Amino acid sequence: MNKIALVTDSTSDLNPDEIKKYNIHVLPLKIVYKDREYTDRVDITPDEVYSNMKVEVPTTSLPSLEEIDNLFVKLKAEGYTHVIAVTISTGLSGTYNSVRLVSENHTDMKIEVFDSLALSLGAGALVLECAQMLEDGKGFEEIVKALPMCRDKIKIYYVLDTLKYLMEGGRIGKVSGSIGELLNIKPVISINKEGVYYTCTKVRGRKQSIAKIFDMVKEALAQNKAKIWVLHGGAREEAQELYNKILELPNLIKVGFNDISPVAGVHTGPGLIGVTIMTE
Repeated sequence: MNKIALVTDSTSDLNPDEIKKYNIHVLPLKIVYKDREYTDRVDITPDEVYSNMKVEVPTTSLPSLEEIDNLFVKLKAEGYTHVIAVTISTGLSGTYNSVRLVSENHTDMKIEVFDSLALSLGAGALVLECAQMLEDGKGFEEIVKALPMCRDKIKIYYVLDTLKYLMEGGRIGKVSGSIGELLNIKPVISINKEGVYYTCTKVRGRKQSIAKIFDMVKEALAQNKAKIWVLHGGAREEAQELYNKILELPNLIKVGFNDISPVAGVHTGPGLIGVTIMTE
């Protein structure tokens, strides 16, 4: 009988209750300072990273090949025959390539490594969808076949307090930076079909940018039922206010509230607010 494991990385921003409920196996990335290293969400929190960014902006690193290998060995020992691993976009991280490379050494299990072409709850929503399909009795091949269609139903939108961290980290993608900073232009950032950041629209000022994200959610829910997640990085109060407004909208299947991984936070800086929309 098949036994299917779900694997993701720590940037998918699943909360501890979801991880425990569905027995999801998480590969943590690393937060690296000049004199110390932390494991994402294990021995450092998002708030700790954001509050220290004025002192030092850390770098990040992938799970090691050894850590990935150890996880696959552990899964095999626990009787798993199949693995579905959903990772952060290849356009933003090398995690997918590392997991796929190591998976090739474990031919005694059938392993599907799937590129979410997203990050945060864009990837996390796919993992939760896999978990739901497993609960519904779907098999490995059926779930793998459904993943691209599920991915196409997901949209992610972010606004940042400043673009300087994206620019300094080299992850600006197709988002225009320095001139907008001077004019207080706040781009609403999404991720394109290649899995890299791009600007989908621009507004002036912080309040207007958050209002624009709310309008995008409202427009999506006017057309379809959807699951919504509100995300924040060092901006809990503003995100909570957005979350409360979204709760009043029609056609909601689910509304989640999560903080974004410190690994992503290193590249976005404090003040990130985002939404993930997964339509029916």
